[in-house]
Amino acid sequence: MAAPAKGEQMHDLNCLTIKELEQHAAVRMDKQTRDYYNEGADSGSTLLENIQAYAKYRIRPRVLRDISRIDTSVSIFGFRSSVPLGIAPTAMQCLAHPDGEIATARACKKAGMVMGLSSFATSTLEDVAEAIGSTPHVLQLYLFEEREHSRKLIARAKKAGYKAVFLTVDTPMLGRRNLEIRNQFKLPKPYKIANFTEDPSSDAAATVMDGSSSAKSDEHKTESAPGYHDGENRTPPRGPITFHTHAANPTLCWDRDIEWLKKECAPEMQVWVKGIATAEDALLAVQHGVDGIVVSNHGGRQLNGALATLDALPEVVAAVRGKIPVHVDGGIRHGTDVFKALALGADFCWIGRPVLWGLAYKGQEGVELCLRLFSDEIKLCMGLAGTTKVEDITKDYLVKVDRSGFVSRL
Repeated sequence: MAAPAKGEQMHDLNCLTIKELEQHAAVRMDKQTRDYYNEGADSGSTLLENIQAYAKYRIRPRVLRDISRIDTSVSIFGFRSSVPLGIAPTAMQCLAHPDGEIATARACKKAGMVMGLSSFATSTLEDVAEAIGSTPHVLQLYLFEEREHSRKLIARAKKAGYKAVFLTVDTPMLGRRNLEIRNQFKLPKPYKIANFTEDPSSDAAATVMDGSSSAKSDEHKTESAPGYHDGENRTPPRGPITFHTHAANPTLCWDRDIEWLKKECAPEMQVWVKGIATAEDALLAVQHGVDGIVVSNHGGRQLNGALATLDALPEVVAAVRGKIPVHVDGGIRHGTDVFKALALGADFCWIGRPVLWGLAYKGQEGVELCLRLFSDEIKLCMGLAGTTKVEDITKDYLVKVDRSGFVSRL
């Protein structure tokens, strides 16, 4: 294999696209892990539409422009990210590779890209912060009904230097994921939900998904159970923290919880809401003083039949009117997808599953490959479209294709 020219990266000839990365990962993951990562809710139609939505747009390239110097970088959290793309928080990354979130953090540090960490990670938020160093990192947060659990997590994140919390707001109930049910998904030993190991009310070795414990029970053992309403009073979840018993919080509301969260996070961390999909909720987010929005439908894993995130993006952008940043995730599989999202008004994009595929392929090296593929594609798309700076990318560079195949300017 010929050596790369100066400034170029060596290609992995076995994996030149994100699609090929997905295929390599599929044969390296066991069935339980593959199904857990790749499944959407119910029939998976929203998961599929997240991807297909990008095909409804075509790029209008401009020519005879000097593109000899292309700057793909953007400012985020006071940092100059190498590209307008970050790594979205995804749970339990050690399922894909033993190095899990630590490998992802190291790859992000090397690439100069922002990372989001799931509350239900298999590495502690402190270890991830150490691995990523000064590169910005944010904590995805489920605001538990028992606030003390979340308060402890927020305090730790502030101490560890996290720049923001991304409050997940699209899980008042958990979507139905049939393969999870059929596979009776459990987090295998020796992996643990690391961020709750120091919580005496939590069993970090819990199965996480079904609320039972993998530890030997004794007469003092409290089983996990979800909260419920008996018609008069609300009883919160009890027992060790697990995803299925504690992550869903049907009591969340704008007036009470956003204000509480802002006070807990101030002044060190910003408060963002992740899971906005309508103009009405975008306006409420602005009114309640959040620092940013992530247009998201939880990777198609919650409400099946909901709008694809790219389709929801324009109305959110229009409602916000530049008052706070608007980011988007879901269905991004190529650098041209990032270009299209930016042209529709997004300030920044996030990827989830492709990073997991990179982990499964070659650990940290596989994540680095994933990020390099996206970075190369973004730069190539910008140049061939006739843009040299991210802020130049506007809706003038897109047309939309209707079902009959006709195109229209935006």
